[in-house]
Amino acid sequence: MKKSFILIVTFAIVMGLFYTKLSLALVGIGIIAAFICTLAGGAGLITIPAMMLVGIPIQTGIATNKFSSGIAALSSIFYLLYHKELRLAAIMKYVAVAIAGGVCGALLTVSISEKTMNIIACILLIFALFITLKNREWTVSSKENDTKNTNKLFQPFLIAVYDGSFGPGSSTFSILHFLRYHYSYIKAVQLTRVLIFGSCTGAFIVFYQTGFIQWPYAIAMAIGSIIGSQLGLLILPKIPIKVAKILLIIIISLLLIQVAIKII
Repeated sequence: MKKSFILIVTFAIVMGLFYTKLSLALVGIGIIAAFICTLAGGAGLITIPAMMLVGIPIQTGIATNKFSSGIAALSSIFYLLYHKELRLAAIMKYVAVAIAGGVCGALLTVSISEKTMNIIACILLIFALFITLKNREWTVSSKENDTKNTNKLFQPFLIAVYDGSFGPGSSTFSILHFLRYHYSYIKAVQLTRVLIFGSCTGAFIVFYQTGFIQWPYAIAMAIGSIIGSQLGLLILPKIPIKVAKILLIIIISLLLIQVAIKII
């Protein structure tokens, strides 16, 4: 039933793209990036460089990425709420905190240079890699509940600030954060989609005022991101924990290489 629904929606979207003449290249970029990002983060490895390759300016690429990532995360939330894997009341605090963090992060980019942000990202990614390698066993089922973690919102706020300032690896940091509090990998990914929706929404509010958003690019990327995100959620329950951990380590390592190159 789920697969049939996804296939029908995908077909309708592709037909709509041909009709509206939106960029299929951007849709493809969105699908691949959102699929990988849903499972382990690291969409920035693909989206920004790929958009620059097709001739989109970096500022427009960043604004476009925030819009498409936010829309994709929103589609994930609808999917998870519909299948009763998340409860609206339980995630509202994360949405509110992440929106505030996204706004702060976007405003912070005005006063912090890209090189400084990359240095911060490099330090955080090294720490994230260490934590991932140190934790030999991940939980299969969540041992924590939303009530117990109600007051643990400071780190999600910082992750949202980081994401709002277009730092690489924010989804990866979020997954690791929830894993640290003994959520299962699946639940960590689901809650990460909530945080990313909030942070991207907050950041987009700021970036929209800059005038860098180009709607044909943004809509094409958003369509691809929705498809990739839904495909990621379908595959998520079928991924063994060992494979998920290896994927996360690979993404962190690639992000580290990308950031280190930018610093040099």
